[in-house]
Amino acid sequence: MPISVLLSERKYSFLCLASILLISFAFLLLTYTSYPFFFAFPLPSDVHVSVSSPPPPSRSSSLQFPTEPELETQPADHLDLNVSLNIRWRACRLGSVTVDYIPCLDNSKAIKQLKSKKHLEHRERHCPKPPPRCLVPLPKSYKVPVQWPQSRDMVSLSLLDTTTFYFCNVPHPKLVEYKKEQNWVRKSDDYFVFPGGGTQFKNGVTAYIDFITETVPAIKWGEHIRVVLDVGCGVASFGGYLLDRDVVTMSFAPKDEHEAQIQFALERGIPATLSVIGSKKLTFPDDAYDLIHCARCRVHWEEDGGKPLLELNRILRPGGFFVWSATPVYRNDERDRYVWKSMVALTQSICWKVVAKRDNFDSTEIGLVVYQKPSSYSCYAHDRTKRPPLCDRKTKKEVSWYKPLRHCTSRLPVDSNGNLLGWPSPWPHRLRNKPQSLPAEPDAEAIFNEDTKHWAALVSDVYFDALAINWASIRNVMDMNAGYGG
Repeated sequence: MPISVLLSERKYSFLCLASILLISFAFLLLTYTSYPFFFAFPLPSDVHVSVSSPPPPSRSSSLQFPTEPELETQPADHLDLNVSLNIRWRACRLGSVTVDYIPCLDNSKAIKQLKSKKHLEHRERHCPKPPPRCLVPLPKSYKVPVQWPQSRDMVSLSLLDTTTFYFCNVPHPKLVEYKKEQNWVRKSDDYFVFPGGGTQFKNGVTAYIDFITETVPAIKWGEHIRVVLDVGCGVASFGGYLLDRDVVTMSFAPKDEHEAQIQFALERGIPATLSVIGSKKLTFPDDAYDLIHCARCRVHWEEDGGKPLLELNRILRPGGFFVWSATPVYRNDERDRYVWKSMVALTQSICWKVVAKRDNFDSTEIGLVVYQKPSSYSCYAHDRTKRPPLCDRKTKKEVSWYKPLRHCTSRLPVDSNGNLLGWPSPWPHRLRNKPQSLPAEPDAEAIFNEDTKHWAALVSDVYFDALAINWASIRNVMDMNAGYGG
């Protein structure tokens, strides 16, 4: 049948439309190189990506299928990707607080809407949605930090005017004023010097650490005790000086009127984070720490049915120690006596044992009590009516992120056969030995060993040797998605 006849029939009218669409598509395809804007989409206003491309193909070759190029391998330092990424950022504009702006902790709108601040909800994280897309500017007169290990004991100063010095990278003079009588920090020439003093460290932190060892000889720093949590750490001198004992300490404190204490700690090169024991769990797994320390950390352990102390019990390893250095241990005023009696009742209810108490001392010593978490259920079996209930088994598998504190005693860790786990191997054997908490799957140990070997080789051969990084100038590192931590 002739085409003219087909087109004249109504039932074939769709052929006419299809022909028009086909011709239009061919026209667009042939003119693509001349008018690329037909297929262009705008990028977000704050991000602009520019890519240098080879010249466009000629019109005659625009419809030809390209042949697959041969794979070429060459050293990374000879590769020229010819790609540039330009990101247009803007500085955060929040007035005088800009240099300290932390979106999830400085969300004033969310804080004003809180129904209660009784449990320090205003010190917890309240992340804005959507998250802000601005950069926190450097403080005025920012300086490159003092290198480790000197940075543990000093940070640089800048001259604010003809008579006033301040810490240029953390511009908060108030902390020095608050703590000048406690020997936390003092000015020496062009530096703030941290002499290792503190509210409870009358003779310095080194003497304080020795005092703990003398009080409880079973605390063998860097051998039996390797991983420590310092609650309400101040400027983290306790954790900083424990590094000399081969102990890794995570120090934390809230962002409060002391302002810059965690910034001071990080500037000094001491592991630290902003956190608070309020209404939510700490972001640490169960049974994580060998020892937890609190030197007048201003946490009311007995409040809300003892939930803050039950949270410590969750993250403290069975057989681990809690060192509490605070006025209720040794003072006899009404408030301190009340707190001490409450603490006695609470620790007994969760079967913590007092292994040492120092409350009779002269002016050169300090008062403290050392508790130990049980490593078996023998105590829990007696008089359960006076104890917080054991937590539900399923909570053992929960992540702690944004979970509320619970009024229950965490269960002791067990292996796949239900046997209670023991204490880890002494350090440094602990680093490479199979962790008792590994899952029971047949290949779990092999995966762990392979991961250890993989990261040992990668760090040695690539991170140390192949990357153009001066590791002598690097102290604070965040390892994201760390896996086994290799």
